[in-house]
Amino acid sequence: METPDVGIPEHLAVRMSMAEQYEYLRTKLSRRRTLVTAGAVAAGGLLAGCGGTGTSDQKGTAPATSKVPGAVVTPFGRHLAFGADPKTAMRISWQVPFAVKKPYVRVGLKPDDLSRRITAEVRDLHTPGLTGVRSAVEQYYVHAALDDLRPGTTYYYGVGHQGFDPAAPQHRSTIGEFRTAPANPGKFVFTAFGDQGVSNAAAANDHVVLRENPAFHLHAGDICYADTNGLGKKTDGYDPTYWNLFLKQNEPVSRSVPWMVTTGNHDMEAWYSPDGYGGQLARWSLPENGFDPKHAPGVYSFVYGNVGVVALDANDVSYEITANLGYTGGKQTKWLDGRLRELRATKGVDFVVVFFHHCAYSTSSHASEGGVRAEWLPLFAKHQVDLVINGHNHVYERTDAIKNGKVGRSVPIGASTDPTKDGIVYVTAGGGGRDLYGFPAGVKESYEGHVTRHGTVDTVRWEKGQHTQAETVEWSRVRYRGFSLLSVEAESGSTPRLKVSALDGNGKRIDHFEVRRGH
Repeated sequence: METPDVGIPEHLAVRMSMAEQYEYLRTKLSRRRTLVTAGAVAAGGLLAGCGGTGTSDQKGTAPATSKVPGAVVTPFGRHLAFGADPKTAMRISWQVPFAVKKPYVRVGLKPDDLSRRITAEVRDLHTPGLTGVRSAVEQYYVHAALDDLRPGTTYYYGVGHQGFDPAAPQHRSTIGEFRTAPANPGKFVFTAFGDQGVSNAAAANDHVVLRENPAFHLHAGDICYADTNGLGKKTDGYDPTYWNLFLKQNEPVSRSVPWMVTTGNHDMEAWYSPDGYGGQLARWSLPENGFDPKHAPGVYSFVYGNVGVVALDANDVSYEITANLGYTGGKQTKWLDGRLRELRATKGVDFVVVFFHHCAYSTSSHASEGGVRAEWLPLFAKHQVDLVINGHNHVYERTDAIKNGKVGRSVPIGASTDPTKDGIVYVTAGGGGRDLYGFPAGVKESYEGHVTRHGTVDTVRWEKGQHTQAETVEWSRVRYRGFSLLSVEAESGSTPRLKVSALDGNGKRIDHFEVRRGH
């Protein structure tokens, strides 16, 4: 292997793996900073209504340096995510093409009064060059933590750095907004899909998401496809600059809708430690309440209104794609058991929704993941999870309610189901924008307005040792081979319910059903 010209002494480089070289460089060159929260930089924080005019910079923080004047560096790719409590915490992230000095967020209750400045953190991401394939790439992601926010409040914000002030007249068009979760449960919508990538179809789905006006969006993994093979190996084709395109594509929606992602197999980017997730850690600021947020960034949970949401990393249990199989040593599954128990005991939480990448139940190309079934389905049943959302297969497929591995109740289009009696409905929402898959030979699509005769489907499931086991199933209720997404309306009150709809790439409904507990 040719030693990359990035500052590693040759006598060390010849003995280092690529991962060891990367860690050496990160230790030597990275300019990490500690996230500074709104509560830490100003007395009273944003809860007091964003008053004050002073600038607050954390002492002792080493600023990133740049040879490019800040005035000509324009931020892009803004994306929001909740902190641990969506009522009071928001994370604002973006990208800059060059290193900048003193990045910050301006925030306020009016678009023309962004008087509070919150210091941001630059996370440098270095991707080594690959001889004959690509040059080394430097990327700069910026993150700010806003805490002590008011519940149910709309905030306006602008991102900037030394030389670029979002409040300046020429930059006012860059101002965005977001709304925190309400203090009390009410009616709201959230959307979901997986397997998005960069394409016209992906951008079209973003427009459908915006029209649904969701409180947040769940992305069930395979986010960008910078890693084209998805095997989690250094031999995978990989172009880190694809992330630049992805974040620009999604900015019209992710600048105002919290974009809650988890990790798929294409998100295991082997160039970065730990476990291929160093890139995820650089690009995203997600709730840090999972079992190990510094090593498993796609594992976390939050409560919005009357819905508890749990994000999982199915790479940990995948029998099909084994690069990270067992990497948590069972810690994720133990955490899941405890977190589901806590959510079920939380006052005001009517529903629990779990999302992750690999499918528990699907008949499409990747079929069903036996590792998910073995490790997590007993916990879903034990704690009566209300809805499970997956990606991985680039189709829309929805099951009947499944109980003990079989159909507990048929759930035709428009029907209602009760997880306390019937079992759990599993939805594959993998039509986010990447090239589409199909269904087994002879198996017809069946969706709203095009319902075909229901019957059995011959398919497979993945087992240990990366081999498949044939199975004939009756649970495949709705199948649609097209770009699509989920839109879920949650209601609280005397009769809490989840109204689940699937929409095609133009926003037309292709499926709907209802989840109600104890009805």
